[in-house]
Amino acid sequence: MHLTSLPEMPDSIEAVEFTIFDTETTGLNPQAGDRIVELAALRVKGSQRIAVFDTLINPEKPVSPGAFAVNKITPQMLNGAPSPQAAIGRFLEFLQGSYLCSYNAEFDLGFLDNELRLIGRPALDNPVVFDVLIMARKLLPGLPRYALWFVAERLGIKLTQQHRALADVEMTWQVFEKLKLLCQEKGIADFANFSRLFAFNRKLLQSSSARKIAQIQECIDAKATLRIRYLSSQRAEVTEREVVPKEIRQERGCYYLIGYCNLKKDERTFRVDNILELDILR
Repeated sequence: MHLTSLPEMPDSIEAVEFTIFDTETTGLNPQAGDRIVELAALRVKGSQRIAVFDTLINPEKPVSPGAFAVNKITPQMLNGAPSPQAAIGRFLEFLQGSYLCSYNAEFDLGFLDNELRLIGRPALDNPVVFDVLIMARKLLPGLPRYALWFVAERLGIKLTQQHRALADVEMTWQVFEKLKLLCQEKGIADFANFSRLFAFNRKLLQSSSARKIAQIQECIDAKATLRIRYLSSQRAEVTEREVVPKEIRQERGCYYLIGYCNLKKDERTFRVDNILELDILR
């Protein structure tokens, strides 16, 4: 299915409606037959709560002992719960016109796509899903771990992770709000750069990187200098640099700009997806 009714790309993050969602499951692997047993979401705009979605789902299979040890969802709780067809259908209506947001989005999206397949509905058509885990890793580099509860604790959030979908959504939202403030302090308030940095969407990232790589290559060919605005992976600082580019390198699926940095008076490596803006100085 298409994630329809999305607004045109706005200028500000605060103008966007997000659906922050979380799942609880029978296990960790949808390819091995694990299913969603609880699905919750919070629809927000800026700091305003708009609506809440929360349901158990009866997948007609038991919760594994390992999953039960975490979420404590019993067979008795699932008796009389909505079917996957009914629950997922209502969730798709709930999220229309918003951008999805999750903590470790690849996990939740994998289960959601699997449920859509099992109930005979098409997968979400290339959705733009904002990953709060990616935000935490880029804005809080160097943490010893990035579990949701640990990041929340480091940000001063006084909640205990309960490993139930709605409670984890609430914690994710509070982490998301704190990280958005960090973005604004660093001058990252526009939705375009926010998307390029934190969205879990292969086509979006590939398209953005391709444009930047083309500009970098143009600069290399012209033997010119680049002015870039860059989010450091090590210190989470946004700086402006003038760089004489030498080459573009690909490692482990990421692209890097290698060049002489006039600020540091030395050769430096810049991750392309962390470049917020770039201009060729003629």
